[in-house]
Amino acid sequence: MRRRRVDPAAGARAGALPEAIAALSRSLPSGPSPEIFRRAKFDRPEATSALWQLLFRVLSPLPAGNALASIALEVQARLVKSALCSQGYPRPALAQLPEDGSQGSRELLLALSWLLARGPVPEQMLAQTRVPLGDEMTVCQCEALASLGPPAPHMEAEGPVDVRRVQWLMGKLRFRWRQLVSSQQEQCALLSKIHLYTRGCHSDQSLGHLSVTEAEMLRDPEGGQQLLRTLEHENRRLEAVLAWRRAEPVFWQWMDTVLGTCAPEAPAAASQPTFLPWVPECGDGELELVVRELQTLEEELREAVERRRVAWEAKARGCGRGPEWSAARRASRETVEKELGALQRCWEQDSGPAPAHGPYRLVRREDGAAGDRDLRAAELIRTLRSQEACLEAVLRQLQRQCRQELARLAGALPGLIWIPPPGR
Repeated sequence: MRRRRVDPAAGARAGALPEAIAALSRSLPSGPSPEIFRRAKFDRPEATSALWQLLFRVLSPLPAGNALASIALEVQARLVKSALCSQGYPRPALAQLPEDGSQGSRELLLALSWLLARGPVPEQMLAQTRVPLGDEMTVCQCEALASLGPPAPHMEAEGPVDVRRVQWLMGKLRFRWRQLVSSQQEQCALLSKIHLYTRGCHSDQSLGHLSVTEAEMLRDPEGGQQLLRTLEHENRRLEAVLAWRRAEPVFWQWMDTVLGTCAPEAPAAASQPTFLPWVPECGDGELELVVRELQTLEEELREAVERRRVAWEAKARGCGRGPEWSAARRASRETVEKELGALQRCWEQDSGPAPAHGPYRLVRREDGAAGDRDLRAAELIRTLRSQEACLEAVLRQLQRQCRQELARLAGALPGLIWIPPPGR
């Protein structure tokens, strides 16, 4: 008997789909099984909880060590909805899903595919959970704007504001900030001691000393075995990411079939003007009624616009005189000048080498020699000091605006004596 000839491309595509989904599952942290993806295609409720947790893990800024079991599923669902809405997720059906995990697995699968299409999600998650073997520090020398933008418009509080609670929160924030700075200083001192005491122990002469992880491996061999297992797990995830990139087109062909099983969405109410009445397909009498409704609505809109215009002109004329208006105009001019200066510096740096961005290993050198891609601590300190000066200028500007706003509020209350707080 002669064997039947089959299409090798079709057979390869059919066999590559399970491999692609399995590679995607292995590349994601705590990724669900491929069976979850298959059930989500048919909108099975048993796949909903796993996809809520996966989306929360992808969108959450929490570090990988935090256990998700302590966070309720309803809280995870609300955070996922908020994060996707802030990123511009286009399907409104996600916001209407129940938060108890009872249904909506297909919509969650579409949301995950939308995130995969927007950026390299597996690579980003792999970078977040990467095991650092050396002592690293994240550096970002990208030129930022000189200020936080133009002064924000005046906003009235929705309810009464307790000044004592605001002062308590400010004191708590200041205490936490000092605690963070002191812990960072203590960590730097310990790193310096380890680098100094292990000088000459590293096999790589360009490094010259051991890192904290390497010193811990020498002190505790069992910890080295655990680190080896962690690195092997990370290598398996990296291999899964590479396999996913090779089989990614097959996954998107499958997602086309998933999208085809969804019911067509009704036109969003926000995309249609809410003030237009429904136009029936009937005779001239009903069309005349619609025309009269439109004309009435047009007159109401004109009156509302005229009232807004008159109120705005009166407010502008009232603010156009006095020292408050001059101070606000001077602050706006300073803000614009700083923004232009920052943009000019950013434009001039485009022709030069790219600014440093990303993690850098901390290496102690006695001779002061540095490679082409190395960063000197003195140069980095100068850059940080310039950024600190810029931020202090922005802080002084915001404090000046707050004092002016407090003076305006105090002047609006007769008989009130305002004593400004002492400068810090």
